[in-house]
Amino acid sequence: QVQLVESGGGLVQTGDSLRLSCVASARTFSVYQMGWFRQAPGKEREFVAAWRWIGDRTYYADSVKGRFIISGDNAKNTLYVQMNSLQPEDTAVYYCAAARTGSIGTYYDPGSYAYWGQGTQVTVSS
Repeated sequence: QVQLVESGGGLVQTGDSLRLSCVASARTFSVYQMGWFRQAPGKEREFVAAWRWIGDRTYYADSVKGRFIISGDNAKNTLYVQMNSLQPEDTAVYYCAAARTGSIGTYYDPGSYAYWGQGTQVTVSS
C-alpha cells in the first residue's frame, strides 16, 4: 500500500501562485507514475498533470500548460506542482495519485491510478 498526503492548498487571489506537495509513504520503485487531478463542485474529476519517475517525463492538461509545473523528488518520495497565474477556474480540490509499477493505463485516466490522497482545497478569488 502507498499512502499519499497532500499539502499546500489555500485561498489566493487571481494571478497568485501556490505549490502543492504530495508525500508518498512507500519507496518509489513501487510506483512508476504520479499525477495531480482536481475536482470542482458539481464537476467530474479531471486530469491536471502527471510525472513518470523514469525518464522524468511530464504531461499536462491543456488548461494548465504553461502555468503549472509538475516535478518529483525521488529522495524525498515527494511530488510537487507549482501553480502560477492562478485563475478562478482553477478552484477545486486537488488530489495526488499514484500508479503501481506494472499497471497499465494512460496518464490522464483516473482509473490508471491505484492510490489517492485525501485532497487539498485550492480557492482562487477574483
